[in-house]
Amino acid sequence: MLTFFATFLIALILTILLTPMVRSFAPEIGAVDRPAARKVHTQSTPRTGGIAIFFGFSVAVLFGLLIGAEHGIKINPHPILGILLGGSIVLLAGLLDDMRGMKPMAKLVWQIIGASVAIYFGVEISFVTNPLAGVVPLGLVAVPLTLVWLVGMTNAVNLIDGLDGLASGVTLIAAGTLFLVALRTHQPGAALLMLAVAGAALGFLRYNFFPASIFLGDSGSYFLGFVLAASAIIGVFKTTLVVALFLPLIVLAVPIFDTAFAVFRRLKDRRNLFAADNRHIHHLLLRAGLSQREAVLSIYVACFFLGILALFMALQR
Repeated sequence: MLTFFATFLIALILTILLTPMVRSFAPEIGAVDRPAARKVHTQSTPRTGGIAIFFGFSVAVLFGLLIGAEHGIKINPHPILGILLGGSIVLLAGLLDDMRGMKPMAKLVWQIIGASVAIYFGVEISFVTNPLAGVVPLGLVAVPLTLVWLVGMTNAVNLIDGLDGLASGVTLIAAGTLFLVALRTHQPGAALLMLAVAGAALGFLRYNFFPASIFLGDSGSYFLGFVLAASAIIGVFKTTLVVALFLPLIVLAVPIFDTAFAVFRRLKDRRNLFAADNRHIHHLLLRAGLSQREAVLSIYVACFFLGILALFMALQR
């Protein structure tokens, strides 16, 4: 447990220290989020939080791997390296979008490239488990399914990043839950990644909770979504738990539902799937009369109880 605690602490402290630094140079690189009709913030805000989270997470993971090796914890470094490399590509694509804008299809292509790098290093949903058929190998379906999961969750976390502290808080709760599941299923690599994500997200919340002085930006939300999805693959999806297929879906139900509903309504209205709107869950809560803080805390509570449900299911072998 010392390795995991040290990983969490390094990610937390580094992100706390780095965030003011990346916030200060955001205007110089043009990474500033300005108020608009669809947005709820009323003043220009730096959106370079992803840089601080990336370095806090990456240093913590690499240090955790070194400590783990010294303490005899067996962790396969190849998929973790793939997640770091693939996540770097996704982060850079988001950062370019934050700085000067990027067409939706171009962002999608870079996300697919990042996901493909992770898959090349062994991050793949190669089988699923269900109560009736046991372990079912996916064969040729494995790679496309993994691509859909990685790219889908990358964008799902981005879509809920509409209120101060929402995406980073949801990530913190989901990562904490999946860390406990990874411990339960003896997946130390996934547990290490989840604690690094949780530490970085918590450190960033110091500046991102309402009223936020810095935003994740597309770079941060893409990176968090990608790492969560990839870590779930090498953790929960790699186990033979009967409920393995459902646990990540339950833990990440809020961003998954929000994304699915967004796709449905845009298809129904015959609109561009990549067109932004103000009909996400957090927008609906604001229109129902909740304040920003109340809306965010309400979603936190929902994610917390979904996490409890997932943990309960993981304990039922």
